[in-house]
Amino acid sequence: MSVAAPSPPHAPRTRFTLPPGGEAHEPPERGVTRDGVRLLVARADGVAHHRFRDIPGLLEPGDLVVVNTSATLPAAIDARRADGRVLPLHVSTELDDGRWVVEPRRADGRGPDTGVRAGESLSLAGGRWLVPEGPYPDPAIAGRLWTARVAPPIAAATYLARHGRPIAYARLTGAHALADHQTVYATEAGSAEMPSAGRPFTAPLLVPLMAAGVVVAPIVLHAGVSSPELHEPPMPERFGVPAATARLVGATRHAGGRVVAVGTTAVRALESAADTDGTVRAAAGWAGLVLGPERPARVVDGLVTGLHEPEASHLLLLEAVGGADLVGDAYRAAVVARYLWHEFGDSMLLTP
Repeated sequence: MSVAAPSPPHAPRTRFTLPPGGEAHEPPERGVTRDGVRLLVARADGVAHHRFRDIPGLLEPGDLVVVNTSATLPAAIDARRADGRVLPLHVSTELDDGRWVVEPRRADGRGPDTGVRAGESLSLAGGRWLVPEGPYPDPAIAGRLWTARVAPPIAAATYLARHGRPIAYARLTGAHALADHQTVYATEAGSAEMPSAGRPFTAPLLVPLMAAGVVVAPIVLHAGVSSPELHEPPMPERFGVPAATARLVGATRHAGGRVVAVGTTAVRALESAADTDGTVRAAAGWAGLVLGPERPARVVDGLVTGLHEPEASHLLLLEAVGGADLVGDAYRAAVVARYLWHEFGDSMLLTP
């Protein structure tokens, strides 16, 4: 499957201002368990506040919960320029031809470095060189991301396992171990950043969930860097929907149950594997789909999600699943109740 640049989406209707102190600066385990974060439940009949550990009682027997089993890579590395300056790099993904997609970052971590030049030779640890080629996904349009060749060639996952560290933005206090950036069901390394909507699940929580008659099924979508998600459409991401999961989706819908995706990554994978009538089939390749008013969700009936930045493209996907009114109500309630944003923050369950 080829990599195609997504069409620019409409702006999300959801509007809010991130309140002061609204960012989570460290994993919640410093004060509560993973599943002890707050959970805002938004339904057509209103908004309610719970803890994430309450989720088995908030879903129905026969519902299908779809989780993303992609594991997080230590995708931040340092490159050195010809003049000796250090250039931090975030490795977003590896393309089919072996090229890497990278985001050069400022040394202070507060945004992309726009001074990179095509053809510039950057030295990496381990005796390798990285040469940026051009902007990604459209070489004619300058942006945050670049394609680059590495010499001698090496798989990105292999190199990062030896030399990388977890991506961490300036909002976090200190560095955190890679284990802090993993979900408990992560099995296949490939994400530049954690598919964080599933982080509050714990192994003990999955047992009562399944005992309540809720089925859990996997997909894989390797998430790229999140920084391009601000005001910009998401980039193509590698995904796979197994045949068993596709069959479970069909059986759940036929029986009248709900398909509840854990995270926007799971939504994107399922919807990328769906026919126009909502039938999901086994699929693998690159997800370039952008959900929105012109392409609403056909498969997903509910969504477990973290809280996203104002005007992030993720909000458009949330609206495609839950409707703009429900998402707007949920975010207004989250602001008032002082929920915490970002990968270590609180959660929402949208069940329109």
